[in-house]
This record gives sequence, C-alpha cells and structure tokens, in this order.
Amino acid sequence: MSKSLKLSVAMIVAVAVALTAAFVLTRTDDENTPASTDGSSEPLVRDDSPRLSSGKEAVFVEFLDFECEACKAAHPVIEDLREEYGDQVTFVVRHMPLHGNSMNAALASEAAAEQGEFEAMHDKLFATVDQWGHQQDSQAKTFEGYAKDLGLDMEQYRADVEDPAIKKRVEQSQDDAEALGVTGTPTFFLDGEEFEPSSIGEFDTALDDAIQD
Repeated sequence: MSKSLKLSVAMIVAVAVALTAAFVLTRTDDENTPASTDGSSEPLVRDDSPRLSSGKEAVFVEFLDFECEACKAAHPVIEDLREEYGDQVTFVVRHMPLHGNSMNAALASEAAAEQGEFEAMHDKLFATVDQWGHQQDSQAKTFEGYAKDLGLDMEQYRADVEDPAIKKRVEQSQDDAEALGVTGTPTFFLDGEEFEPSSIGEFDTALDDAIQD
C-alpha cells in the first residue's frame, strides 16, 4: 500500500464502517446485481460523464450522491487512490442524487464542469457537506456562492444550472444507474464489473490487479 493510503487506524475503521453501512442500508440483496455492460443495458460511462483522471489501463466508476454520508466518508480514500493511480486509471463520476439537495449539488458540479472546474466543485461540495447537507431548504444559493469562490463566470454558471440539457445529463446518469441495477451510493465499478470492497486494502488490490491484466 502506498504512503498516501496509509491512513490512521481510526480513519480506516471509520471509512470501513461507513461503507459497510451504506451497502447494508441502501443496497438490496445480491439478486439485484447490475445488468450486463456489454451493450444490453445503458452505458456505464458516457462521453459527457465527468472524469477526474484519464489513465489508459483501467476504468474506475463511482455512482455518488454529494449528500450521502458514506460517499463523504469514501471521498478521502478515493482521493488517495486518484493520487496513486490517476496516471494509469480513469476515475469517472456518475450522479445518483437521492437526497433533498443532491440534485442541486449535481447541477452545480455539472455547471462548473462547463467551465472546466468539475473537480474543484466536486471537492468543494464534499468538503462543505456538513454545512449544507440534509437541509430542508434549497441550497442552490449556497452552491452559487461556491461557484463565485471558484472564480466561475457567474452569468454562465446560472444559465447552465437552469439549462434543461444539464439537468437531463444528471437524469441520464440516474437512468443508467437504474438500468445497471444500482440501488444506493456509493456504488463502484472497475472495468465494467461492480466492485464491493469490504476494506480499504481491497481498493489497492483490485486496482493493482486491473492495471496488471
């Protein structure tokens, strides 16, 4: 395991527990496994799916919800994986908004993507979710403030957030998730196969194996 993945014991336990809870609470039984990704179902990755890296040797896909507690817990682990494997593995984000402000967060990230700042907004949303998450009121103005902080063209940002094509992009991701049998977040796929890690070390092992294949 790389130095960047040598997290403290407390962090390892916390993330492992959060991931396990996510799979137990938001996933159904194994009978709901993903549909085939050989063309008989909706695509796992589309041309407009956000990519956080562009490695050539493997593709790692995460269906996420910015408001999901388990996604937040997994975020630093995925960041460490990207740091270690990003030059070899393409890390792809797919949206599956399941909470009250998750759609607004997804729209904010896609609007930022239109200005080349998806990663910055993606990281900002996870870093601040304790402030905006699980609120009854819309947090769209909060996300607009993040866009300003990132130096985005605000006229374009506002137009993109309201653009039906941007919303359709998020909804398409939701539709693809449903077609693949995804029922909760985070859900991971590695080279087209659903990947359900039970420990942080399994991420490393799986990626190492995928790169060597």
